[in-house]
Amino acid sequence: MFEHTAIDTASKEAFYDQITQQAMHLVDGEPNWVANLSNISSLLNVHLENINWVGFYLWDAPANELVLGPFQGKPACIRIPLGKGVCGTAIESGQSIVVEDVFAFPGHIACDAASRSEVVVPIVRDGVKLGVLDIDAPIPSRFDEADARGLEKVVQVIVEHAGL
Repeated sequence: MFEHTAIDTASKEAFYDQITQQAMHLVDGEPNWVANLSNISSLLNVHLENINWVGFYLWDAPANELVLGPFQGKPACIRIPLGKGVCGTAIESGQSIVVEDVFAFPGHIACDAASRSEVVVPIVRDGVKLGVLDIDAPIPSRFDEADARGLEKVVQVIVEHAGL
């Protein structure tokens, strides 16, 4: 398992390479995106330490917002408008966002008051918004850029193989 407090960047990269390979095996040959995103959220929930929520918000183009998808954790906000909160900002910008302290993020949407830090990775294929991978943690500064880069590899598996 991943021990957040005692891992260097090289070890973190190796950890995410392993998680990416496991994600690839989970989705290999399965065309159903609900099953695939459910398994990937479970995979991340099992292997990432010090988190309290992991899941997906999926893009609803007609409504111009994200809608809750498969996840692991407490019940969550169902709809997030484009540009609102960390998830809405990430899908709008197309860039991963690491938030060390969610209370310092302007417009943060608090689905779980216990969350203190967050990482969000947009899921985009050929310029088309598909959704975001969102992970929350109950401790400040849980995530860094190495986490974002590693999770981007997992999202690439989703884009190429998960049936979205």
